[in-house]
Amino acid sequence: QPCDFDTALLDPSIAHICKYRKIADFKLTNQNGEIVTEENYKDKIYIADLFFTTCQDICPIMTNNLKIVSEVYKNHPEFLMISFSVTPWIDSIPKLQSFAKSYGITAKNWHLLTGKKSEIYRLARKSYFAEKNFGYSKDSTEFLHTEHVILVDRKLRLRGIYNSTLKLEMNQLVEDIGLLIED
Repeated sequence: QPCDFDTALLDPSIAHICKYRKIADFKLTNQNGEIVTEENYKDKIYIADLFFTTCQDICPIMTNNLKIVSEVYKNHPEFLMISFSVTPWIDSIPKLQSFAKSYGITAKNWHLLTGKKSEIYRLARKSYFAEKNFGYSKDSTEFLHTEHVILVDRKLRLRGIYNSTLKLEMNQLVEDIGLLIED
């Protein structure tokens, strides 16, 4: 619930909400040129992260660590992964395909998404609470970059935030996904 989060992770316009918020609707395109919406994730458990293909900082570490999760659940019918590009003006479908190939991302349930910057940034900041200090030092148009990966349950509710640069947290995420699948 938003009021349970560290306020540094929240857009001030939603910090007061003390009930579960569902992830907002979206319509983006994956690395295969397919349209992906929140309907693809209905009744599924999924994780979401933010990256960009030209990142030389945390994104390579994140992507390699997310492969830990992908390997465990790559064939599980109730689990999906979303990686939202935060530079959609650069990350075209061919760029996403090249990125997936270079990292060995072959799981059919891992979508690398691109689309309108405004839609991705709105989702990241108002649905996934993905960035610390939003509203304190940045506005809605400023560059978004974070190591957070977010766990979402079957009802499209946030269930956890993990640091994807740490293998220990990815191992915890694997366990937490298992708990939600068993639920």
